[in-house]
Amino acid sequence: MKLVPIICLVFVTVAAVFGDETPIKEEDGVLIITKKNFQEAITDNQYILIEFHAPWCGNCKALAPEYVKAAKQLVELGSEVKLGKVDATEETDLSEEYGIRHYPTLKFFHKGSAIEYTGGHQADDIVNWLVKKTGPPAKDLTSVDEAKTFIEANNVAIVGFFKDPESDAAKLFLNVAYSIDDQPFGISSSENVFAEYEAEDGKIILFKKFDEGKAVFESELSEEALKRFVASQSLPLIVEFNHNTAQKIFGGDIKSHLLLFLSKEAGDFDKYVEGIKEAAKKFREQVLFVIINADEADHKRILEFFGMSEKEVPAMRLVKLEEEMAKYKPDNAELSPENVLAFVTAFTEGKLKKHLLSQDLPEDWDKEPVKVLVTTNFDEIVFDTKKDVLVEFYAPWCGHCKQLIPVYDALGEKFKDSETVVIAKMDATANELEHTKISSFPTIKLYQKGDNKVIEYSGERTLEGLSKFLETGGEYGQSAEEAEEEDEDDDVPRKDEL
Repeated sequence: MKLVPIICLVFVTVAAVFGDETPIKEEDGVLIITKKNFQEAITDNQYILIEFHAPWCGNCKALAPEYVKAAKQLVELGSEVKLGKVDATEETDLSEEYGIRHYPTLKFFHKGSAIEYTGGHQADDIVNWLVKKTGPPAKDLTSVDEAKTFIEANNVAIVGFFKDPESDAAKLFLNVAYSIDDQPFGISSSENVFAEYEAEDGKIILFKKFDEGKAVFESELSEEALKRFVASQSLPLIVEFNHNTAQKIFGGDIKSHLLLFLSKEAGDFDKYVEGIKEAAKKFREQVLFVIINADEADHKRILEFFGMSEKEVPAMRLVKLEEEMAKYKPDNAELSPENVLAFVTAFTEGKLKKHLLSQDLPEDWDKEPVKVLVTTNFDEIVFDTKKDVLVEFYAPWCGHCKQLIPVYDALGEKFKDSETVVIAKMDATANELEHTKISSFPTIKLYQKGDNKVIEYSGERTLEGLSKFLETGGEYGQSAEEAEEEDEDDDVPRKDEL
C-alpha cells in the first residue's frame, strides 16, 4: 500500500465538439466525454482540456465548481478552448490508454496530442494556464483602459513596463511569463500606461487584491530572481491551507514552510496572526507562512503526521520540502511574535536540528519473538554486526500490514531461539530515522550481520518466502533488477546511504 502524501494535488479537464450525428452532451458548459466520442472531441477541437475523474473522489468534488467557473470564463473571453470530463470509473479503457492512476488527472490536447496539465485547481488558475498554452505569454497592454481591465480581472497580475519590447530585459520578462502557468502577465510600451502607473522603463509591478495591493520588483533582473519574486508575492503574506490553496502551497517554488496550527473556534486566528506578520514579511522569499485550522476534520491527519495531538494546539512546526521532508520543532512552543521570529531566524541560519518522531520505548519491547523498535533503540538493535536483523516497517492503518501480522508473528516464533537472527518491527508512521526513509507499507528490510548490508525483500509475503529470504542471506525474494543494481555497485549500502 503506497503512502499517500498529506496534501493531494488536483486539477482540470476538457473536451468538446459535435459528433457526426448528435452533439456531445454538455453539463454546465463542460463536455461529457466517453469512449465513443473521445476521438471526435480531441480531433474536432484544436484545444481541449479533459478531466479524468471518479464520482466518489473528494478532490474531484472540490474541483467541480471551479471547473464549471473556468468553462464560463473561457466562453466570456471568446476562447476556442473547450473543457470536458471523463468518468474514469466507467470509461476504463480510456483510463488505461492514458495511464490514469489517480483522480483527478487532467490532460490537455492540442490537435489530438496530449500533455499533462500542471496548473492549479481554481478557476482563475485553470484559465490562466490555458491562456498561456494557447496564446502569447504576456498580454500586450496598449492603452490605460486595457491595463485597468487586465489588472481588475485578475486576483494577481504581473505587468512589465518596457519602452522597447525587443530589449533583453523585455525578452527575459517574457521568458519568465511563459514559464509560469498559473499567473497572468501583461506587458506595455505605452507612454500613457507608464504615466498611469508612474512606472519607469524596465519596471515590473505585481498587482494583487490582498495585502499591500501591489509589489514592485526591485532586485537585479534575472529569471531566477523574478520567478522568486512572483512566487513569494502571489500568495498572501500568511496563507490559510485549504483545498484551493494546497497546490500553490506545496507545489510552489518556496519549499520552506512555517506551519501554524491554530483553532479558529478558539479565537487563535485573531490572537496570533497579526503579531507574526512582521516575521512573515522579513522572510517572505525564504519561508512561506501557512495557517492550518486544527478544527477541520480533514486536517486531523496533518496533526498526526507531525505526531501532534489537538491538545498541543496552538503550535508551530517548520518543514523543508525537498527530496525528503525535514521537520523542525521549536524548543519554546509559545507563538509570540518574538519567539516565532527567533525560531524562523534559527532555521534560516541553519542552527536547528531536525525533529524526528519517536514513540517511547515499551518496557516489554523484547518480550515477544517479534521485537519492537522505536527511533531510540533502532540503531543499537539493527546495526549489531553479530546478527541478521529483519525489520518490517509498517503503518497501523495499512490493510496489507494487518494481513501480514500472523505470518510475521509465525516467522518470529520460528527464529525466536536463534542467536544470530532477530525478527523486529517498527511503526514507521510514529518513528522516524535520519538515515532511512520509508515510502510504502509494509516495507521489509534485512540488515545483514558483518557489514550491515541492507537488502529489501520483494518476494511473496508468506512464512516460507520470508524464511528462505533469511536462510539464503537475502538472495531469495530479491528482484532481478535489485540484484543487478547491487552487482553494478561496488560499494555496499550503509545506513548513512539509505
